[in-house]
Amino acid sequence: MDKLKENQIIEDLLPQKFGKLGKIWVASLMGVCALGAYAYGRQLYYGLEVTSMRDYVSWGIYISNFVFFVAISLVGSLITAVLRLTNVKWSTPLTRIAEIIAVSAITFASLIIIVDMGRPERFYNLFIHGRLQSPIIWDVIVITTYFFISLLLLYFPLLPDLKIMIGYKERNRRWLHQFYVFLGAHWKDKPAQFKITHKAINILAISIIPVAFSIHTVTSWLFATTYRPGWDSTNFGAYFISGAFLVGAGGVVVAMYVFRKHYKLQKYITYDHFDRMGKVLVMLALLYLYFNINEFLVPAFKMKKSEEEHLLGLFTGEFAPLFWFAIFTAMFIPIMILLFPKGRRPFPAFIAGLLVVVGSWFKRYLIVTPTLLHPFLPMHDVPASYHHYFPSWEEWSIALASLAGALLVITFFARIFPIIPIHETILETESHENEKHF
Repeated sequence: MDKLKENQIIEDLLPQKFGKLGKIWVASLMGVCALGAYAYGRQLYYGLEVTSMRDYVSWGIYISNFVFFVAISLVGSLITAVLRLTNVKWSTPLTRIAEIIAVSAITFASLIIIVDMGRPERFYNLFIHGRLQSPIIWDVIVITTYFFISLLLLYFPLLPDLKIMIGYKERNRRWLHQFYVFLGAHWKDKPAQFKITHKAINILAISIIPVAFSIHTVTSWLFATTYRPGWDSTNFGAYFISGAFLVGAGGVVVAMYVFRKHYKLQKYITYDHFDRMGKVLVMLALLYLYFNINEFLVPAFKMKKSEEEHLLGLFTGEFAPLFWFAIFTAMFIPIMILLFPKGRRPFPAFIAGLLVVVGSWFKRYLIVTPTLLHPFLPMHDVPASYHHYFPSWEEWSIALASLAGALLVITFFARIFPIIPIHETILETESHENEKHF
């Protein structure tokens, strides 16, 4: 490849400063985070009584958010590990997007658990006095492991790009240049370094797949090992994993469209990427639909008394509008959009991905709340408020702040680092040109 074309790729993919729209976006997210911080301050001061959680609904919107974050983080292993190991070349522009979504999501999954605790200063007891008999400890172990593997999978492929950005000193502020030097000064572009890094990435990619499956299986066990109608299921592990693949892929499609449009990356994130990811989304939506049918058909067929109230509440009762909204937005409508070639163009695919993400969040809310409101032992002699749950404004503020915080992490990463791998893109362009030449 000639030097001119290489320089053009570098110029196209180097981080860009925020424009007016970007500054408004950041300010809006920070405003939401500030409101969430104020709400959390009230929760710390007054205790969990500021929430709508009570004796029965002891897990509310916070745990719904936790399950959502854990789910969307699986995209890191789907795009980075599975597609990398199967040598799928078209996924290269998407790997870093997937990994930063994974890292930001798993970070806020950890934080929202602390928010859910009535006494967060006792969090350290999980590590000091944790018991291996408890599924909560299993979750702590796999989340911590998954976070560090995801962080390394994000960092190692970034090293050659850091070297490139250090060379463009005049484009960066002094503190940013020093930050690049701190992270990547040891990288010398030597063949031995590339060999070691490539080997390390392959080891991490192989390692993250069982860890990713473990994190979603263990999270499902937190529910399945709790004896409640709707959770007493052996299907929960596969149900959670299939849903996580779906929402993670939907999140990547949304991010692809946003970065492509606002960073002018049409040459690198092409129609072909949306077409292929659209097909992946259809497959994952059908898979998740199968596990949903499996999850509800068997207990509905037997209709045990303990399950009856829970299922009727979902299908025809109090939660029916939300349930059918989640089913249609997360699965049916995206499938109908993406089945057709025109639906896999960038904007329709973006809409389908957005529907998947929104519907999947409400699906997590429905996994948590209705079950807690229908215990095996019927509620007797309790206040009327115990029979219903709707989050307080403090809960909504904190939940929205966690979502805004995850988006802020992704936004600042895209401002500081290339969102598409520069070095890998140069190598692939060069390889493609050589193939055409021969």
